[in-house]
Amino acid sequence: MELILDIFLSFLKIGGFSFGGGYAMIPFIEKEIVNSHGWLSNTEFIDIIAIAEMTPGPIAVNSSTFVGYKIVGFGGAVAGTVGVILVSLILLIASGKYLESIKDSKALRNVFAGVRPAVLGLIVSAAISVGKTALVDYKSFIIGFVVLFSILKFKIHPILCVFMAGLIGFIVY
Repeated sequence: MELILDIFLSFLKIGGFSFGGGYAMIPFIEKEIVNSHGWLSNTEFIDIIAIAEMTPGPIAVNSSTFVGYKIVGFGGAVAGTVGVILVSLILLIASGKYLESIKDSKALRNVFAGVRPAVLGLIVSAAISVGKTALVDYKSFIIGFVVLFSILKFKIHPILCVFMAGLIGFIVY
């Protein structure tokens, strides 16, 4: 029961203090799950992120569910999921009626102008962190480059790229 509470509190902290969506949350999740608690190894964490990206839904919710389930089972999955969404849900309900009145506020635009570069920094940090574990040999570098090039140059859908990379990985590894 104490571990379920720890999972809930960890994901409550992640959900409450992360901005910018799921990809921006990855460094927070990694710090909390891998570095602080040691619940998962770096490789396990990257696998969880890969699974969370491939399944429908927000990456933060999916990863919290998968991490909680891997650590404790069903109770951990519920604790992680509720923890990561609770602060956002409360803030959304509490501020919902006021958002319309402040949406054109100069102060709010200024806040978002400052938050956007920070979110980009978090996403780049997540990419570097994932890259350290995912890019382990020349084959993985080639797969990563081909996917990046395919998405940027030819606008190939990311889901197709993930499936193709999985197929290539199955064949070459």
